[in-house]
This record gives sequence, C-alpha cells and structure tokens, in this order.
Amino acid sequence: MIEYRGLDSVEPEPNAVVSVGTFDGVHLGHQRLIRRVRELARESGGRATLVTFEPHPQLVLRKVDRPSIKVLTPLEEKRELLAELGVERLVVLDFSPEFAAIGAEEFVEEVLVRRIGCAAVVVGPDHGFGHSRQGTIDTLRMLGSRLGFRVELVTELLLQGEEVSSTAIRRILTRDGDVKKAASFLGRYYEVRGTVGHGAGRGRELGFPTANVLLETPHKLLPKDGIYAGYAVVGGKKLPAAINVGVRPTFDGGHRVVEAHILGEKVGELYGTPIRVLFVERIRDEVAFSSVGELIDQMKDDVRKTLQILQEHRGSLVEQEER
Repeated sequence: MIEYRGLDSVEPEPNAVVSVGTFDGVHLGHQRLIRRVRELARESGGRATLVTFEPHPQLVLRKVDRPSIKVLTPLEEKRELLAELGVERLVVLDFSPEFAAIGAEEFVEEVLVRRIGCAAVVVGPDHGFGHSRQGTIDTLRMLGSRLGFRVELVTELLLQGEEVSSTAIRRILTRDGDVKKAASFLGRYYEVRGTVGHGAGRGRELGFPTANVLLETPHKLLPKDGIYAGYAVVGGKKLPAAINVGVRPTFDGGHRVVEAHILGEKVGELYGTPIRVLFVERIRDEVAFSSVGELIDQMKDDVRKTLQILQEHRGSLVEQEER
C-alpha cells in the first residue's frame, strides 16, 4: 500500500476507484465497502484508493462544552488494517478548521477528481462531505454525471438487528463493556496498544504482577472499567492475560489504567516492550474490596475464568482471524 500524507505528492489516476471517510474501527461494514472498491478497481484497471482524515474530524470540530471523542483505531492501527484489506493507495488529509470549510463541490472537483483522480466513488448510506457535511449522495451523483465518474452506494450492514457502525461500537464498549459483541462487529478482537511501563508495583506484591500499558495516544477509546479475559501480544507471542481497565478502587483509585496480568510470563523482563492487549470477553465490574485478602481471592477466580473463557473461544471465527 502506498500512503500519501496530503495531496502534494499524489499523482492523479483517472481509473482509480475511491472511497472517502474516517473509517474509524475498520469494522465489517467498512470491510464490505472496501471489498467493493477493490472489485470495481479491478474492473476499471485502476487502484483501490481510500481517502481518510487525521486527526478525526470530531476532535477538530467538537464544541468546547462537549467531551472529546475517543477513537477506535488511531492512524497506525488503521493503516495496518487497511493494508491487510488490500487498499492500494491511502491518502491521509490533514483535517483542520480551514479544510472543514471547503464546500462539497470544491472537494469533489479539486480533491477527488483533479488531485487524486477517480473512475468511481463508493460510499456508505450515511455519507456526507464538504462544509457541514452539506454534500449528499445525490450531490455526488450529480457531480459524477457532470465530471464523468460512477457513484455506487453500499448499503448498511446489520448484525443482531443493529447497524454496524463506529458509533454503535463505541457505545457497546463504553456503556456495556461488551467486547465480545464489539468483536463480532469488528471481525477481530478490540485492542489497545502501547509500551510496558512501570506501575505502582501492587500487582507484584499481591502475587499477580501486571504489565502496565502506556497508551500510544490519549484519544484511544478504552472499554468500560472492569476485568476482562484476553491476550497480550509481546515479542511476537500471543499470551493469555487477565486484563484490568479502571482506577484500582481498592487502593483509593487514581487515573484510568490498562493492566494485563500475563499468565506464565515474567513482567519485569518486558519493561519498554511494545504491547498489544486484545479484549476477548468481559468478566466483571471493577469494585472496591474490603481487604487485600478478599482482592487476592477474587484475582485467583479472575485468572480461572480467563483460562476458561479463552478455551471456550478457541475455534471461533475471530480467534481464527487473530491466528
């Protein structure tokens, strides 16, 4: 996959097939759209081209009295996932208030047609573009007829009676912590990335040493506070882990952390190592215990449940994809 940051280095390709969006999560709906982009690109003899934005537009346009959006896939994750899906050209446009002011027709004429080039544009059902998302699918079809490109609409994907969307996945993760359902929408386990850093050392004192994950970006969405069964991927190895997301209320709380108790691995040897934490299934809420002994007993049960859950998930479609 060739990646362009901005438009200056992009060579226009008249036969390219293009889709535009944030593609946050690169979920099953996005994946279906990308497959159609690739199919049309083969027919046209051009390359499958995606246009996305950095940072996420809602980080730039949000009102000061509204909480900042948390993203499912920061650019590094998104880049890897799109390459795996066969995207041939990725154009990353710097999103700013000035860029947001570009009108819909100007965006299509100047960016898509003149600077990037396109034989076809593929969009999802809720696609909007240009200033204040004034451009609609009808706008795009009108411009396509005038400027000589095809427009194709890919309908929404429904799972469990619900539309697969980035908004739905954020709600599933933050409201319910239902990482299992989120995985069914994503087609893979939800994950966070970072490096193993030094924590307070309490896990080691309790007999359950944890890898404290220093997140790559503060804008990454974390699942609802609680204990999860999952995996830690370090040094090329995928290891079972009991994962805590939260503030450790038994010890008077603090800032939110992600900690992974990696089963069968010495955490002290991992400091400074890149780590991916994959969430398989939620075990319980994070709660304050009346004593350290009670906490230790619960942690033993969490480890037991983790191993049981991971065994049950072996052979699942997501598990096969992760392998």
